Amino acid sequence: MTDVLVNGPRDVWVDRGAGLERVDLDLGSPADVRTLAVRLAAVAGQRLDDACPAVDARLPDGTRLHAVVEPVAEAGAVLALRVLRQAAFTVDGLVGSGSVPPGWAGLLRALVAGRANVLVTGGTGTGKTTLLAALLALVPADERILTVEEARELAPDHPHVVPLTARRPNVEGVGEVTLADLVRGALRLRPDRIVLGECRGAEVRELLLAMNTGHDGGLATVHANAVAHVPARLEALAALAGMPRDAVAAQAAAALDVVLHLRRERGRRFLAEVGLVRRAATGELEVVPAAVWDGRTAPRTGAAWDVVEERWGPC
Repeated sequence: MTDVLVNGPRDVWVDRGAGLERVDLDLGSPADVRTLAVRLAAVAGQRLDDACPAVDARLPDGTRLHAVVEPVAEAGAVLALRVLRQAAFTVDGLVGSGSVPPGWAGLLRALVAGRANVLVTGGTGTGKTTLLAALLALVPADERILTVEEARELAPDHPHVVPLTARRPNVEGVGEVTLADLVRGALRLRPDRIVLGECRGAEVRELLLAMNTGHDGGLATVHANAVAHVPARLEALAALAGMPRDAVAAQAAAALDVVLHLRRERGRRFLAEVGLVRRAATGELEVVPAAVWDGRTAPRTGAAWDVVEERWGPC
């Protein structure tokens, strides 16, 4: 089970890997659901009440909690639980489950071995964190990995991982540690690879700067609809940090090598596109599809696939 969604006392849905399905469960009254949400937030060390009606936190077992209560939620409270996968997939495991075509397993290994800077993209629940953990498991054991996340989800099978987790300000509004702070701090902790679990704001500037200072082999995830939409997404995030469009194109083209895009269709999660990052003749940033897969038929490759093979070896 990957998700548990509570919309009301008798409106509970779960995702067991094949899409959402409603379950026959009675949680009592709206007040009972609110009490449950408040208790879960307290277990995660967060406050949830009328003055602070929304919370995004991590429970001790790793489950991701997002909850809102009245007046934001009319049903008393709405909860979303994202269950952390305890057994991390390997690349071979992803191939066996049908999430990665067999012919692309060599590509993933070559990207990690060749220390390519990789951006994993996709929508919510497409398996970005799962793929990221599988890639990190391929990193040589003598390398030091620093992971930066808003709420810890990455648990790669690797002997030397240092997790850094952001912290929100306390009730007095102090003590905040942002993702951007952690990325800058990670540079001083002797990393071999820096990994940003999810880039969703101004921290994209620090990520691009880090990848342009000799720290190759880095990985990050970003929400995007397709590889072709990644430039617009990066520009929007970088604008939050005050970066002009030309600077984003120059930094991203120098920092990023490949985009791996995941898709979710009919309950299946799979690696749908491989994109090559480059700067167009016009000076704009572009991500060219090198290969695409619909999850059923044989993958199709384009001209950029030859460039990928030339840079990182036969895939």
